[in-house]
Amino acid sequence: MAKKLHTDIETYSSVSIKDCGAYKYIQSKDFEILLVAYAFDNDPIKVIDLAQGEILPDEFIEAMEDSSIQKWAHNAVFERLSFKAYGLDIPTNEWYCSSIKAAYCGLPLSLEGVSKALHLGEKGKKSTGKALIKYFCEPCKPTKVNGGRTRNLPDHDLEKWESFKEYCLFDVEAEREVDRQLEHIEIPEWERGNYLTDQIINDRGIEVDLTFAQKCVDIYTIFSASVKEEMIRLTGLDNPNSAAQLKKWIGEHLGKEITSLGKDLIPALIEEAGEGTVADVLRLRQKSSKTSIKKYSKMLDCASPVGHRAHGLFQFYGANRTGRWAGRLVQLQNLPQNHLPDIENDRSYVREGDYDLVDILYGDEIPFLLSQLVRTAFVAPKNHTFVVADFSAIEARVIAWLADEKWRLDVFNTTGKIYEASAAMMFNVPIEEITKGSDLRAKGKVSELALGFGGGVGALTVMGAEKMGLSTSEMKDIIAKWREKSPAITRLWKSLENGAKRCIRTGQPYTIKQKGITFRREGKALTVQLPSGRKLCYWGPGFTLNRFGSESIRYMGMNQETKQWGYQETYGGKLTENVIQAIARDLLMHSMNRLTEEGFKIVMHVHDEAICEVEDCMGNPEAKLKEMCDIMGESVPWAEGLPLVADGYITPFYKKD
Repeated sequence: MAKKLHTDIETYSSVSIKDCGAYKYIQSKDFEILLVAYAFDNDPIKVIDLAQGEILPDEFIEAMEDSSIQKWAHNAVFERLSFKAYGLDIPTNEWYCSSIKAAYCGLPLSLEGVSKALHLGEKGKKSTGKALIKYFCEPCKPTKVNGGRTRNLPDHDLEKWESFKEYCLFDVEAEREVDRQLEHIEIPEWERGNYLTDQIINDRGIEVDLTFAQKCVDIYTIFSASVKEEMIRLTGLDNPNSAAQLKKWIGEHLGKEITSLGKDLIPALIEEAGEGTVADVLRLRQKSSKTSIKKYSKMLDCASPVGHRAHGLFQFYGANRTGRWAGRLVQLQNLPQNHLPDIENDRSYVREGDYDLVDILYGDEIPFLLSQLVRTAFVAPKNHTFVVADFSAIEARVIAWLADEKWRLDVFNTTGKIYEASAAMMFNVPIEEITKGSDLRAKGKVSELALGFGGGVGALTVMGAEKMGLSTSEMKDIIAKWREKSPAITRLWKSLENGAKRCIRTGQPYTIKQKGITFRREGKALTVQLPSGRKLCYWGPGFTLNRFGSESIRYMGMNQETKQWGYQETYGGKLTENVIQAIARDLLMHSMNRLTEEGFKIVMHVHDEAICEVEDCMGNPEAKLKEMCDIMGESVPWAEGLPLVADGYITPFYKKD
């Protein structure tokens, strides 16, 4: 077994890591490593006090430079980049991350979160560190009491400093204990390689058009000021941007208590208010609260002054139920779409910063314009272009393949028109009669989007069935027809649920018929082995009664609404959703590895789409796009018979084609 070096560091930088990210934080001229704690395997932990003149011992430096020794840290990218700034440029493939290991096992990413989930107690991360980090690792406000200083050094409070050293030591202890408790679940080599590809993409970063982003912020600032002025005139409030003041004002005019001004509630309030001042104020509130516009400020925060690239935008295994990525900083996973008919010219008007022209063209719709242009702030460097490709209907293809729903596979192997085919099957009409924009195609589309994972009336409603004018009885009829025409998929839901329950009850492995997906009990986790060889983990599985009084599966996980660790419920449809999304993620990861092998430089990926930078001098960009789509459409060894198709476009800036 390879020797392990567990390490943790404490650092100082005047740059906010929360606002700007680790890359820019470490690039700061005043970045400094204060403490280094480390231990080999189960040896005693040592703390090196660099801030007070101690130097890294030879054994540590030699171990860091020894390629046979695994370097372990929690959120290892931070240690890797920090030591690189100090001249210890250790190859990424020598680093191992206990945070990623925890996420792979279905546990929280943070050291504090996984310590609580594993009940590490005295061996877990200490909660006392936040105050110490604020004191020693961040700039402080100059006051008369502290002599006007802007930073706290060890000799300003030696007692706190000794506590800080102990805190650093305990982080290594917690990280080491996490590794020990999870060592029975191994991350496959293929998944290990995926992590390394992810680090290459994060290190490469993507260029931000800082001039454009700043003009967007400037234009929105002017617009917001004019809206605020108008709201003051209409309401007489000192600060109409204050939710508390505005809720009270609206409540007084509507004669009821207003508890929230969430964007989903405002349309109903406008309808209730009718035409008049209250409705006008609510519409102004809508216009001035476009949260997507804040992404421009975040881009300015995190982009490097050298090269104008934003790094570290992707959290590997950020969605630990499926292994998909989570967005960091700019949150690329929830970018607004763009539907502007003349996006190039609109973008150029904004980039020129001519507020009067933009106001003439868009007026009250300026927030809408800026929201639609968010994607376009990401640009290809000079003499480069973006080549963008994404999978076509990937989840629908995967579920058809996994369930072996033959008529669906026939569709994907021929026309690919699943919405039309689904409607034709459900309503017994020739597919030729179902045209784009027709009522039947709309019903086919909403059914495909809502019903694949056991969804019912609620799922159809979320996907817009009610807005289409469908009644509850019509929705129930569509659900019955869809399930009748997709028997293999409905069997898949039951197979996954029964397989999970059987494994939990017996503790014995169980393989379902569909593509050999296997359930196992591994320590305290229920694992689901996917066709790629990767596993999904459900921690602490058991049983409970659901709201209908029936038995359902229970496990420990992160509540997506409250963000709290606790008991979660699942069932066949939800398990199917997890498995399908996980396989789709593995297919994208396979394609990104192949693209990397063929020399493509991936700078970004969003859902089922990859974005690459291509040099203009490499020849015909259309040929590179075809090559990229061909690679993504290749047969995958572990997914034989799965029909994959990718399509894409070429653009100087990112957009949704």
